[in-house]
Amino acid sequence: MAPAPAPAAPIPVVVAGALGRMGAEVIKALDAAHDCQLVAAIDTTSGKEGADVGLELGLGELQVAITSDFEGALCQASQAARSGGAAVLVDFTHPSVVYEHSRGAIAYGVHPVIGTTGLSSEQLADLAAFAEKAGVGGAVIPNFSVGMVLLQQAAAAAARFYDFAELTELHHNRKADAPSGTCIKTAELIEELGKSFNPQQVQEHETLAGCRGGQRESGLRLHSIRLPGLVAHQEVMFGAPGETYTLRHDTIERSAYMPGVLLTVRKVRQLGGLVYGLERLI
Repeated sequence: MAPAPAPAAPIPVVVAGALGRMGAEVIKALDAAHDCQLVAAIDTTSGKEGADVGLELGLGELQVAITSDFEGALCQASQAARSGGAAVLVDFTHPSVVYEHSRGAIAYGVHPVIGTTGLSSEQLADLAAFAEKAGVGGAVIPNFSVGMVLLQQAAAAAARFYDFAELTELHHNRKADAPSGTCIKTAELIEELGKSFNPQQVQEHETLAGCRGGQRESGLRLHSIRLPGLVAHQEVMFGAPGETYTLRHDTIERSAYMPGVLLTVRKVRQLGGLVYGLERLI
């Protein structure tokens, strides 16, 4: 009788933004996942350098010290990857640093899983070219919720039947970018139909600049709301004579994103380039 195959080594994972709301949820999810291993926790919170990230998050000691040294953490992950296969970076940080983080991870052979939004189309194109040249798979995921993917697919289907549509996204007031990457991605999926929206019916005049939202080349209008008490919410409203059709998704807790995060961590190492959007992986 042949011996049973040895279990696969766990996936080495680095988390950037480890003490943030999303980063903390990711570390909790990794701690509960049998096939993943946290090997580095990056955070720039003052006074936390060297502290055990597990103790900081109430998980018990994980023997992973918080560090602000991003490149050092990637180097450590590369070394850990020798036994566990290529390492993965999960990034929930800030739009001002996410491009450098993504490019740095690819340079070190670490597969980036980017949940931070705010990358420009030019930056995405550059990262895609760099990842393809390096042969390092990566994923930029504006929203890790399966429910949001379903909303986006429904919106793209509904767009065939409606000429008028507006999108509203609502987030907590500590979100740095507007509109959200999720809202932009939803608009892009609707626009794949190749039609224009919201043909002008009257000469509009804003008495308060910006009150009609931001208008894309397709004519779609995007609106952003920021308030404490919100987590992440999106509404797509279509209109036609005599009716409206509304699609809405509400995230109540950030734990809703974790199945999508873990799915991406498990699949990203099989990619040969950069993908954009969770729908490319499910």
